Amino acid sequence: MRPPRLRAGDTIAVVAPAGPVPADLLEKAIPVLRGWGVELRIGPCVRAEPGSPPYLSASDAARAAEFTEAWLDPGVRCVLAARGGYGVQRMLDLVDWAALREAGPKVLAGSSDITALHRAVDVHLGLSSLFSPMPASVLFDDFAVEHLRRSLFDPERNLVVRGGSALVPGRASGTLTGGNLSLLAAGIGTPEQGSARDSVVLLEDVTESVYRLDRMLTQLLRSGWFAGVRGIVLGSWAACGDPSEVRALMLERLGPLGVPMVAEFGFGHVASSPTLPLGVPVALDADLGTLTFDSPALS
Repeated sequence: MRPPRLRAGDTIAVVAPAGPVPADLLEKAIPVLRGWGVELRIGPCVRAEPGSPPYLSASDAARAAEFTEAWLDPGVRCVLAARGGYGVQRMLDLVDWAALREAGPKVLAGSSDITALHRAVDVHLGLSSLFSPMPASVLFDDFAVEHLRRSLFDPERNLVVRGGSALVPGRASGTLTGGNLSLLAAGIGTPEQGSARDSVVLLEDVTESVYRLDRMLTQLLRSGWFAGVRGIVLGSWAACGDPSEVRALMLERLGPLGVPMVAEFGFGHVASSPTLPLGVPVALDADLGTLTFDSPALS
């Protein structure tokens, strides 16, 4: 199910379901977001002092409550994560997903650790969502801002996204899924595990050494998560070691799946990242380096 697109005057709730939010980056982004002609509601965890442990924006209960209250607010049309970091998985069991289903569809946007929320929104609510740059980040540059804005308000303009080069040539179609590799691997054995069956999979990560990427890919492969995958799109691997070693690893571990695969597609922890809708049909052309969506991500 596709949530409705945003219109001028709608309200975006900015939340902090993972790590503490850098105040300077948030304050810089707020006028940019308001320039879209929307109302902003800044959640209490966004401006809170770091929680305990200090790598969380607030307690698990507080972060779950902030997210839940934003989603249940009938005036809110989009829930936008201020940043990633770590912590989303800790709060998932504290969210009243039945109440969120009754509240009806709305947009979730964010990336990195927010991958766990994307999986939960898919599994528990049956909704498409937006794997997007986040405002409290140095990567929220002009391109990222505009591509996210179009994805929210005018999604027809983002039906084709280009980038990267073929590691394995060919074409494939399926439902776009995936996101951050660490979170996908950490989700194995949880209610939000999902799978890559009949899907084109996004993969990206940051500050993980090559052997750790190897371990996470191996876990997903051995668990059967990749069974039935139709295509793979690799994004950024910032500070993950020698790019040539990362590229060789992807070929060695994922090449035997025998599906089209494109590298360096330019999404994730990188400047000028596009917004990519999850849970919607897409066609991958690895030779041309394009993702073409059958229909807009939002209705």
